[in-house]
Amino acid sequence: MRNVKGRALPALVAAGAILLAALPVQRTSAQLDSGLPRRTVLPTEIPSPHFPSVPSVAPGYHAPAAEPSSPGIVGVTESPFVGISLQDAVGMALLKNPNLAVSASNVRVAHYRVVQAKANYDVQLHVEPSSNFSVLPPENLFFAGPGVQGKYLITPAPGVTGTPVPFYTTGPGYIIQHQYSFESGVTGQTVNGMQYSAGITQTRTYNNIIVNTYNPYYLASLNVSLTQPLLKNFGMNSIKRALKLAVIDADSSEAQALVDASNTLAQVEDAYWDLVAAWRNVAIQEEALNEAAEQQRMTVRLATHGAAPPIIAVESEVQVANFQAQVYSALQNVAHLQTQLKSLIVTDPDDPIWRANLVPSSPVQELPTANELATIVAEAEQHRPEVRQVQDVRRQADIDRAYAKNQALPQADLVVQYMSNGFAGLLAPVPNFESVACNLPTGGCPTPPPQSQGNETKAFHNLWTWAYPAFNIALIFNVPLENNTARGLKRIANQEEDQAVLQMQGLDQRIETEARDALQTYQSAFSRLVSARQARETAESVYASELRRFHNGTSTTFLVLQRQVELAQARGSELQAQTDLNKAVVELQRVEGTILTDNSVKVQTLGSRALATLSP
Repeated sequence: MRNVKGRALPALVAAGAILLAALPVQRTSAQLDSGLPRRTVLPTEIPSPHFPSVPSVAPGYHAPAAEPSSPGIVGVTESPFVGISLQDAVGMALLKNPNLAVSASNVRVAHYRVVQAKANYDVQLHVEPSSNFSVLPPENLFFAGPGVQGKYLITPAPGVTGTPVPFYTTGPGYIIQHQYSFESGVTGQTVNGMQYSAGITQTRTYNNIIVNTYNPYYLASLNVSLTQPLLKNFGMNSIKRALKLAVIDADSSEAQALVDASNTLAQVEDAYWDLVAAWRNVAIQEEALNEAAEQQRMTVRLATHGAAPPIIAVESEVQVANFQAQVYSALQNVAHLQTQLKSLIVTDPDDPIWRANLVPSSPVQELPTANELATIVAEAEQHRPEVRQVQDVRRQADIDRAYAKNQALPQADLVVQYMSNGFAGLLAPVPNFESVACNLPTGGCPTPPPQSQGNETKAFHNLWTWAYPAFNIALIFNVPLENNTARGLKRIANQEEDQAVLQMQGLDQRIETEARDALQTYQSAFSRLVSARQARETAESVYASELRRFHNGTSTTFLVLQRQVELAQARGSELQAQTDLNKAVVELQRVEGTILTDNSVKVQTLGSRALATLSP
């Protein structure tokens, strides 16, 4: 007993030592903290949102049992197919596209405005024949015509008393005047602002007043006038400015027509390649449908002979129906793209091409090349018509600045006028009171100079021999004190120059952006085409292998149908990648501006066929 107690004591001491060694000196994280709750709190229930009740819409809907419609294209003849090349589509668009016809018409309108602006320099021919006739009563003894024999009252002389005495004599008569004139001349203005006029006037006057020396008499006159600006309006004036702006506007209209042609050509080529892809997609879907139908026939035979469960045949039938729906969708896309392409290449809705079943015939370049980024930008800056438009804005600003500078000058006009008169007439009888008043030994009055006596021919002779010349020269100054017009024009020109600089910077940035995007799209489409081709080749191998396994009884219908779907998708992806690559090349050509030169676009022939149909 004593022996047991002696052995138990060391054991208790050892156990106590072990326990003390196991106890931590500091409080561990597993120990209770006075700040922590002493009891566990159960979480409350998370409230769920209350959604509105969903109404029952078309419960138990099933498609009606009906045969599908004919897989044709509405409005076109199913066969024979009409082949169209890309060059033919582009050529028809350039000649028949209605939008390009309108653009070409705008170009012609702009050129006609240039012709209209030149009208200010046209020589104006002025012709004015006139004839005036009048009969007036006599006002007095001298301002009267030759009288007639009659009974008149003779009044006594001044200072003599008496009453008027009736007397038979010749008294004052009616005044008869008849004047015929013919005036002709030319007026105009030169580019440098000089205004000129030259005219000839010839007049024949019959006037029976008794004091007139000539009856009838003739007058011919030559008038020449020149007004030349020396400062303001010299070299640059409002008319010259309008002409230059009209020329710039015509050039800008041509550039806009080329922009429209570039965009239209890109749309035509994109629609063409989309139509190529659409027809090839129809072939892919029909091939997949035929393979699914063959698979269905085989599974039906197996199920009929008990070699496979009937559900396998049902699965095949589902896949056939799905591929059939995809064929219809592919045909719908073909119809849409045909309509889109036709609307770009014809104008008349009655054109026979609307009834044609178009099939692209141009070969597809599978791996077209592209230039480097710097080359694309350089080509764009050289060929893009938008560059011409911005340059025209700068040219317009330069013209407005030159005009504003000219209008700031004082006005100094040199005016030169020359007139040559030609006069001649037939001598009229000298009244008796005038002959008596002359009181000369000859018993008559002196006649006018011989050179003034004669008919109309004599008057023109005096005109061309400068018998009666007149000359005038003047210098006219006009200085505006404020000249707000020139100040406003100068500020407008400054703003136009700033706008031209900003537009050129914006165009450079847009070209750089479009070039980067187009080249990146091309490279991505190129890489996707390579990957899609590899994926399609792999999908073909996988499908063929799965089909062999199915024939050997080591695969299922589900796996075969799944591989078939994957193959159809891989073919569609390859086709889409090829189409995207073709469209990327078109976009590169549009960005470079070479799409116009490659297709030999001429503004003069844009929309010519469409406009020709409007001619009466």
